[in-house]
Amino acid sequence: MGFRCGIVGLPNVGKSTLFNALTETQAAQAANYPFCTIEPNVGQVAVPDARLEKIAAIAKSAKVIPTQLAFVDIAGLVKGASKGEGLGNQFLGNIREVDAIVHVLRCFEDDDIQHVANTVDPIADAEVVETELMLSDLESLEKRVENAKRRATGGDKEAKALASVLGQALDLLRDGKPARLTEPKDDEEAELFAQAQLLTAKPVLYVCNVAEEDAAKGNELSAQVFEKAKAEGAEAVVVSAAIESELVVMDAEERAEYLADLGLEESGLSRVIKAGYTLLGLKTFFTAGPKESRAWTFPAGAKAPQAAGEIHTDFEKGFIRAETIAYDDYVSLGGESGAREAGKLRQEGKEYLVQDGDVMLFKFNV
Repeated sequence: MGFRCGIVGLPNVGKSTLFNALTETQAAQAANYPFCTIEPNVGQVAVPDARLEKIAAIAKSAKVIPTQLAFVDIAGLVKGASKGEGLGNQFLGNIREVDAIVHVLRCFEDDDIQHVANTVDPIADAEVVETELMLSDLESLEKRVENAKRRATGGDKEAKALASVLGQALDLLRDGKPARLTEPKDDEEAELFAQAQLLTAKPVLYVCNVAEEDAAKGNELSAQVFEKAKAEGAEAVVVSAAIESELVVMDAEERAEYLADLGLEESGLSRVIKAGYTLLGLKTFFTAGPKESRAWTFPAGAKAPQAAGEIHTDFEKGFIRAETIAYDDYVSLGGESGAREAGKLRQEGKEYLVQDGDVMLFKFNV
């Protein structure tokens, strides 16, 4: 499934540096002045998963194909974006096209790197971006809610549900809170709320960009961000963009040694991806064979036909059943043959809820 994270933040907080490191490219020009990124750069990142390597080794696969995650490096935002200041209109348009917002916040001191507000305050920086998104949503909702209420008085049931859920979002925004805190009362309201495509309804991951010496435990500034994230139902991670830039040019052994020296068990990329998966409720299933072993992303709660559709729409349309082995069983029993002999290979139908780590073979007919 398509999964696009938009990297946002004020100018000079490390957005493009992080993007370059995450995608292992130099596609985004990292420069010490505002608006060095004008057009959004998109980079595909392989999602690291140690389970895939183990499955591939057991299946003796010729190819190993991880699932992909897209990062979009979006132009820096300044106060007044909702009114078109700076690259405001372009910024807001790019935000609408992503599934989640990765909000990079500067949590380090460096006199050589200019800050747009001449002070390092990640909470204030977050509020600048958040305020612009809220103002945009407010402008979008005020007329829509008024029109929905007018139609609801005439007996329009959908308008009544729309007025209810969007009215709740409007009240939150007027109170200075993001629309993602809205609580639809039923599936109809949830669908109408999703269709509204509000900017502040998108899930948010705060990335605290810290100095190298703070990469393992964070600092006082990042602690403030974690408190903010907890209060909002958002996620937060600590990353040193400087460290990630150095990891790009290292081989696997050098990376492991370098991270260990810094007291880190994994790279910032891994932490960002895991937090992103948690944020969007994403899971992974696998397919395995001599030609290739491959990881696939699916939304939590998906049934077998939906998961099959991640491979090809024909698989979902003509779904018959799914031969399924739990990851632990696949590994402990030495693959498909061992699982079959032990009675751990299951025949699952259309109502089966796919579990994270399932190794699956779909049977279909079109």
